[in-house]
Amino acid sequence: MSDATPRPARTGTEILLIGLTLVLTFFIIVVPVALIFTYALRAGIGAYLANILAPDTLHAVFLTVLASIVVVPINIAFGVCVAWLVTRFRFPGRNLLITITELPFSISPIVAGVCYLFLYGSQGLLGPLLEASGIRLMFTVTAIFLVSLFVTAPFVARELIPLMQQQGGDDEEAALSLGANGWQMFWYVTLPNIRWALFYGAVLCNARVMGEFGAVSVVSGAIRGQTNTLPLQISLLFNDFNVAGSFAAASTLAFIALLTIVAKAALETRGVGTGGRH
Repeated sequence: MSDATPRPARTGTEILLIGLTLVLTFFIIVVPVALIFTYALRAGIGAYLANILAPDTLHAVFLTVLASIVVVPINIAFGVCVAWLVTRFRFPGRNLLITITELPFSISPIVAGVCYLFLYGSQGLLGPLLEASGIRLMFTVTAIFLVSLFVTAPFVARELIPLMQQQGGDDEEAALSLGANGWQMFWYVTLPNIRWALFYGAVLCNARVMGEFGAVSVVSGAIRGQTNTLPLQISLLFNDFNVAGSFAAASTLAFIALLTIVAKAALETRGVGTGGRH
């Protein structure tokens, strides 16, 4: 006979909360996502593929993927460096550094874009100096990379810092005492301990890069076929009353988001969650 304690029956409050959650989830999340694919495909698969394969939309997809390829590795390196610094060393301004790293979460992306425009634009603080040197940053692909780096800077660091604080530095100290150099210590000791939190942060960073609209819209110029990322292309097509094209492009971005959710869920099954917990 099983000694397991029988689960108590759900109370009316539990049932009400579960039902309310399911209803809200259905209407707030499931229905809008389903409508994206429904409207994208309602003219037929041929029209859908034609909209996806339109030159401007293909270029927007390419530029969005390129931004991810450039930004995510840089922010992985940045996040690892910041996490290593604040968890393995004690120095004046340590807490200030953590606060500054989190700052992009507190600033509206549009405000961030305007700040970059006022700093590097032709009428900005450094713009005239850059232009005199033959360097133009704003309304180029480089500007997209810069603001994307800013808005996604905290993702990797905020996953690694709590985990590395919890783990402590005993394993690294043991490796050093056994003769390992700094690179060997990181590659064979630190990285295996943080790899899933690192990947988790990279997944979140990638999702933000691909979906960023506000900051990119300010500094890119939204030039057709040149500086339009996929979110900007969706907005442009919708404003042109090309509803089928905008939903087709949106379905591509939604599909990428769904893949991100799957990757995030897979990592959480391994015990990696927000804040890098194992």
